[in-house]
Amino acid sequence: VKWKGKDLFDLVCRTVGLRETWFFGLRYTVKDTYAWLKPEKRVLDQEVPKDSPITFHFLAKFFPEKVEEELVQEITQHLFFLQVKKQILDEEIFCSPEASVLLASYAVQAKYGDYDPNFHKPGFLAQDELLPKRVLMQYQMTPDMWEEKITAWYAEHRGIARDEAEMDYLKIAQDLEMYGVSYFSITQNKRDTDLQLGVDAQGLHIYSPNSKLNPNKSFPWSGIRNISYSEKEFTIKPLDKKKDVFKFYSSQLRVNKLILQLCIGNHDLFMRRRKVDSIEVQQMKAQAKEEKARKKVERQILAREKQMREEAERAKEEMERRLFQLQDEARLANEALIRSEETADLLAEKAQIAEEEAKLLAHKAAEAEQERQRLEVTALKTKEEKRLMEQKMREAEQLAVKLVEQSERRSKEADHLKQDLTEAKDAERRAKQKLLEITKTTYPVEMTIILTKTPLPSVSFLFHHTTFTLPSTHLTFPHLHCPRLEYMEKSKHLQDQLKELKSEIESLKLEEQQQQAAVYSLRNDARGYPMEPPYITTSKPPEPPTCPIVM
Repeated sequence: VKWKGKDLFDLVCRTVGLRETWFFGLRYTVKDTYAWLKPEKRVLDQEVPKDSPITFHFLAKFFPEKVEEELVQEITQHLFFLQVKKQILDEEIFCSPEASVLLASYAVQAKYGDYDPNFHKPGFLAQDELLPKRVLMQYQMTPDMWEEKITAWYAEHRGIARDEAEMDYLKIAQDLEMYGVSYFSITQNKRDTDLQLGVDAQGLHIYSPNSKLNPNKSFPWSGIRNISYSEKEFTIKPLDKKKDVFKFYSSQLRVNKLILQLCIGNHDLFMRRRKVDSIEVQQMKAQAKEEKARKKVERQILAREKQMREEAERAKEEMERRLFQLQDEARLANEALIRSEETADLLAEKAQIAEEEAKLLAHKAAEAEQERQRLEVTALKTKEEKRLMEQKMREAEQLAVKLVEQSERRSKEADHLKQDLTEAKDAERRAKQKLLEITKTTYPVEMTIILTKTPLPSVSFLFHHTTFTLPSTHLTFPHLHCPRLEYMEKSKHLQDQLKELKSEIESLKLEEQQQQAAVYSLRNDARGYPMEPPYITTSKPPEPPTCPIVM
């Protein structure tokens, strides 16, 4: 109950291990504004809320001009990083979309370390708040698309430690227009609220009510001679006496007190930066420098070990891949060997079969050679027989010519006989007529003509498909009897010879066809595939002209 504000503040600083305490303070809410806990007054004597428990916010009250030079401890950097990051996300500090994505990538690097595609799968940033809502609503992009953009920058920060990533974040954030500025609504008269007052590490700035980025007027700490307030009136006296005194009014007295408190603290730090560091600060910087050097060496050792481990893992993966590859090659080689053995066995069987086939073909070739020789001998015989047959055919043709000549001669004789027969019939008819005439004129006389007892059969002469038939009568022609018998005997003998010649020609042709078929069969056996012998068609030779005399 008796603790002062300094006691509570020191307890918090000891708890978090903070030594750069001049940047921070404990803030609490009073009605519609806020206030900072005063160190020299008791906590309960100040205008703190009477609620139980009482809520205080441990925040940075003053901001450095150059974070890299002024922030010594790593915990100090981390606390500033957390506060500035929250102010950007809550849109208390304006940040462009491009700068927001870059700052988000450094925040991810500080939280997750180096990017590893095998570990940081798509969607690993889904639960993290990294961009202001204004930026998310400004562009029609899905969360996955924003994550892809942040991850692209995040992958380029490989090798940056957490404290370095947070410092890079702060170095970018300190260049933003609203970084480290505390804003208050003021008026230049007692009626209207038409201005904004900004207090930061550089000085005091006057803004228009609609813009907090570009001040209309600025009062740097080096150019201010005095700052004071009376009730709601606040007065800024420039160092240059020729310049006008700037006066403005606030809505409440406690606001003027808060503005004066911030002005005094920022001015003290402004003057402190331009003096030699105290022994405590020098000791802190030396310790921080040693700590950074030690951490740098540790990071280098860790990086080397990490690199060696990655190389060992890559070598292991390469060896495993090589092992799998060799196993696959061995398996394929084994399968190829088995196939080769099966192929060798198959080829051996095929070779044995081919050898047997070769022996069989050699045997068939020998038989074919013997058959060829036999056929050659047979062909020679056939040629000789053919020559003899041709000679016989020529003789038969000559005989046929002779027979044709005899047939013509016999035809002429038949014509003469026909003429003689016609004359004999005419003579008989005239004799009968004369006899009838004598019988009619004188007296019936019975006459008997004695003829031969044996009647003459009717004779047919066939030559060139022409037949002459003599009717049967009791007349006899003694001068025709002997030549006719001789002609019939010769004709019968000629027909017998022609039939014999025709049968011999047919037998020779049949034998020649059989020999040709045997030759083709032997050739096909020698080639190794069947082939049908050529079809041999024979036309029946025209029969030689015959001159038969049918009796």
